[in-house]
Amino acid sequence: MIFLYVLCFYQLGYTQNFKSRDIHNIKDYGAKGNGNTLNTMAIQRAIDAAHMGKNGGKVIVPKGTYLTGSLELKSKVHLYLEEGAVLLGSTDPNDYKVLDTPGKPLSPKADDNSLLALILAFKANNISVTGKGTIDGQGRALALNIDSLHHAKIQIDPKYNYRRMRPNETVRPKLFNFSSCNEVLVADLEIMNGACWGLTFELCDDLALNNLKILNRAYWNNDGIDITDSKNVSITGCDVNSADDGICLKSYYPGYFNDNIHISDCTIRSSASAIKFGTASYGGFKNVTIENIKIYDTFRSAIALEAVDGGDIENITVRNIEARNTGNAIFIRLGHRDGERPGTVKNILITDMKVQVPFGRPDIDYDMRGPEVDFFHNTFPSSITGLTSNKVENVRLERIEITYPGRASKGMAYVPLSRLYQVPEKEKDYPEFHMFGELPSWAFYVRHVKGISFKDINLVLDDKDYRPAFIFDDVEILKLENVELKTSSKNEIILYRTKDVALDSELKAISDYIDR
Repeated sequence: MIFLYVLCFYQLGYTQNFKSRDIHNIKDYGAKGNGNTLNTMAIQRAIDAAHMGKNGGKVIVPKGTYLTGSLELKSKVHLYLEEGAVLLGSTDPNDYKVLDTPGKPLSPKADDNSLLALILAFKANNISVTGKGTIDGQGRALALNIDSLHHAKIQIDPKYNYRRMRPNETVRPKLFNFSSCNEVLVADLEIMNGACWGLTFELCDDLALNNLKILNRAYWNNDGIDITDSKNVSITGCDVNSADDGICLKSYYPGYFNDNIHISDCTIRSSASAIKFGTASYGGFKNVTIENIKIYDTFRSAIALEAVDGGDIENITVRNIEARNTGNAIFIRLGHRDGERPGTVKNILITDMKVQVPFGRPDIDYDMRGPEVDFFHNTFPSSITGLTSNKVENVRLERIEITYPGRASKGMAYVPLSRLYQVPEKEKDYPEFHMFGELPSWAFYVRHVKGISFKDINLVLDDKDYRPAFIFDDVEILKLENVELKTSSKNEIILYRTKDVALDSELKAISDYIDR
């Protein structure tokens, strides 16, 4: 990862050592910081002028509030927001555009997400957006205007969501949408209020996102950061508060991967999952390190690793995670929703993790809460599941403490241990921690896995639960070492269609409760 830090220092230094002729103040191009004048053309003229310079240039946004529509960032342009500067997104949807990109489109799954954005870039190299200012998309007002135009039959949204009475995400602008860019730095800003996803980067190389405060809760489908099929990515020191997934890696392009990704020292609050791979998973995710993450008040999973479209997940390290008031700790899923073949999930290490799962929904105090599920949160263990034909492989869990609420009774999550085969497979379903319904174990449910070990695991129940702690179904090569859980009169570890099991001496003390 050294090259990423070198890149960051190079770009930060580059933005601070321009000659006077390479500096372009947007006010010199006619921009007015009164919060009312639309400045799109003025700011774009400054960007274009900087781009035309021999060595590129620095575009200064001085103190003031500058209303704008879509801006296109170009190669060798470094956009810098001074302290007190605000780029304010227009609430008129006609002020937003999609880049004219000959050849490969921005996304082969364009129907799935918006290509509109406040700040756009395509095949731009050596670019940055930095400073002490703010980017505010005014997303709620913008989305409501889009909604009104649809109902007035002025601009029809062909995919309007009548069930939830809101415009589809494809017509709502994001905050950033960068595609096929190299050497990108976004740092030190406060970025907020998209009408859709927040910061989106696809097919980008050498990308650094540092010390950002991202508040993206203005409307629905508001992810914080989305990284798609990109290489050499560093996300550090970011504070993400989002109405959908916090930091999400996606893969839309078969044959491409998210590769060499480093996510560290971030704080995340989410109405969905904090850090997620998927659900789009056509290429895959390789060589990813996630460390030193604090998660709180998160509706779904702290860590969700999902390959369901033929893509591969491999060589993933997750360490030093602290999550409180979070609906689910770990969700690892290999499915086959789409794609010619099932993908793979293998070589996963999760270590030094502490999670507290509440009894009720964790986002009860949110104004924009996650969609209701048909089940109670207290019935969901962490789950690691593959397919009968394709197993999850080589998973190591070490030094993990999870506190569960308990309080499940036989009126819920009741699957008799003699009928474990009745837990549905749902290989083509959308992956989510509640996808199988209420599960018959309170700590971990593991199915279709080859090679999994638990070491130094502490599992705590706040209240009693009639279910066993562990269920292993169709698992081979299983090792449990120094697993602490409150023993009781019931079987706490259930092995079903499971072989090659190793238990340490501590677990032999509860061997009477192991169903072989």
